[in-house]
Amino acid sequence: MLSIITVIAPIFALMAFGYSAVRFRLFPAEGIKSLIAFVNNFATPCLLFHSLLTSDLVSAFNLAIIGPFYIGAITCFVLGIVIAIRFFGNTPGVGVSVGFSGTFTNTVLVGLPIMTRAYGAESLPVTLSIIGLHGAILLTLGMVTMELVRRDGQPLGKTLVVAARRVLSNPLIWGIIAGMIGYFSGLQLIEPAEAFFVMMSSAVVPAALFGIGGALHEYKLSENWKQALVASFIKLIIHPALAYALMIWVLHVPMEIARYGILLSAMPAGVNVYVFATYYNRAASVAANTILIATVASAATISAWLWILSL
Repeated sequence: MLSIITVIAPIFALMAFGYSAVRFRLFPAEGIKSLIAFVNNFATPCLLFHSLLTSDLVSAFNLAIIGPFYIGAITCFVLGIVIAIRFFGNTPGVGVSVGFSGTFTNTVLVGLPIMTRAYGAESLPVTLSIIGLHGAILLTLGMVTMELVRRDGQPLGKTLVVAARRVLSNPLIWGIIAGMIGYFSGLQLIEPAEAFFVMMSSAVVPAALFGIGGALHEYKLSENWKQALVASFIKLIIHPALAYALMIWVLHVPMEIARYGILLSAMPAGVNVYVFATYYNRAASVAANTILIATVASAATISAWLWILSL
């Protein structure tokens, strides 16, 4: 247990540092968005590019890990929609937004720091192979489902075009594509370029954690906290449990590899659930509350999953 605390304590201490800095006006609240933009648009793409360029990409793309991660995510999406509609009486469009809140993982701002802290650099190739598909699969799924069920939905063809544009305009995808091209072309970085990407990559962890901590200050609990609590439970417990069952019990993936996909699936909801909700103007308060509840609760649930994965 002490080793688990040692792993997660610096992670959540950095989040608390960011929250406190904004809370006590030691860091401007408006600067948090810029900091997160730096992480998402510059530092992390550099990390993705460099890690893919220097990793064993072929062995990292393991369908026995990637498949269960996304099967679990899609199952959670459907489960969240059903619960939101049947038990909370939401319209189908709102139900999709609530379901998405319990589906989309914070793979970058929280996932990458915790994965590298818990399992070191050797976890990055598998982690990045999941991240590379994350937005493309789940954003497209969420947008297509939303357009199919809401009464004021757009034509499916137009929705797919919009989804493709959102995915392809993401700098994370650019970093992944560039890394794959460099890997398969045998690109070798000269020393100044190598140093540049190493320095940019090292900025991801502290900046991401400080930024997500500061961002939590703007999220306040509202009347929809019960739905957010359910979405958080689905994200933190159901998703990794499904991934665990499929990888360990069904596919018999060795734990030393499976734990990368399982722990990543146990990360809290990402900020894109709020972007998705506000884009469609449905269940934005649920999305914001889910980010807040899931991120705070993940200090305990991630510790529990680390203990389970160490058995």
